[in-house]
Amino acid sequence: MISNQILQSTIEGLKGIARVEFCVMDVDGKEVASTTDMTECSKAAVEFAQSPADSQEIQGFQYFKVFDEQQLEYIVVAAGSGEDVYTIGKLVAFQIQNLLVAYKERFDKDNFVKNLLLDNLLLVDIYSRAKKLHIQTDAPRVIMITEAENCKDSNALELVRTFFGSNSKDFVTAVDENYVIVVKDLSEGEAAKDIDKVARNLVAFLNKEGLKKIRLAYGTVVHEIKEASRSYKEAKMALDVGKIFFDERDVIAYSELGIGRLIYQLPIPLCKLFIKEIFDGKSPDEFDEETLTTIFKFFENSLNVSETSRQLFIHRNTLVYRLDKLQKSTGLDLRVFEDAITFKIALMVVKYMKYMETFEY
Repeated sequence: MISNQILQSTIEGLKGIARVEFCVMDVDGKEVASTTDMTECSKAAVEFAQSPADSQEIQGFQYFKVFDEQQLEYIVVAAGSGEDVYTIGKLVAFQIQNLLVAYKERFDKDNFVKNLLLDNLLLVDIYSRAKKLHIQTDAPRVIMITEAENCKDSNALELVRTFFGSNSKDFVTAVDENYVIVVKDLSEGEAAKDIDKVARNLVAFLNKEGLKKIRLAYGTVVHEIKEASRSYKEAKMALDVGKIFFDERDVIAYSELGIGRLIYQLPIPLCKLFIKEIFDGKSPDEFDEETLTTIFKFFENSLNVSETSRQLFIHRNTLVYRLDKLQKSTGLDLRVFEDAITFKIALMVVKYMKYMETFEY
């Protein structure tokens, strides 16, 4: 079904070209879209709908029927002077007929893509339906997922469709109201940096259009349509893992998740056991702000004492004192690579556990 907004903009555009007033009514004579008030034609439209004629002139107005697979869908009423009104009205009815076909095809594609991404189709159905919908099955593609704070309240889906354009092979849909999904068709030779560039350009465009706190994640490239669901799952995981471990980034790729991907798949009881064994029940993020700042800066500088003390504007001996104090309380010496890795993973595990706690309430 075509939206009333699309019908309205279509007939307004055609009125601007043909200088003829139009009204689109449903089979009950109710106005759907109109360039002028034609409520007087409502009764005649109902009578015309029940007649066998495809077009008819009634009291100076031209009436036309628009069918959707032999089912009467709309009545188009044209009003104007001149002999061309009938021809123009016929063209408008034909245009709306084509819109019905196009939107129905898009709905079918939308339904197919959603079920494809959610793994709701048998392998034989994937290829047969793709062929019927004229979708290439062996093209390289990547799945992108976009999330925004005001995604529900904004017209995010149409904005993303506008960004990619109606003539592209890319397909834009939404599995639910929180996310917009892009099945990005890749040209030959398109590399990871090109995908990242498209992703960043899309985020910049949506920011400009008023969307807030945008996050975009994408999976790995797949070369068969049956593998699209894998790229979708990867993108979804990247979106979640990005919120936990890369909250400062608005674009994240599945291939960049690193150890965060492994931690995300750990069961919470195992995480709690790990923290208990390493820190004897104390959480590593419960240290005072000065200690935490020192730890993060030390990691940031690849365990380099001199560079860390310089960036913290403290004496080298002061930094060594803090690290010794931390070693006494935790049993881990961050100057030792193995202990530093253990502590870093512990911080990430705690961050993951706190994120998962938000879903328990």
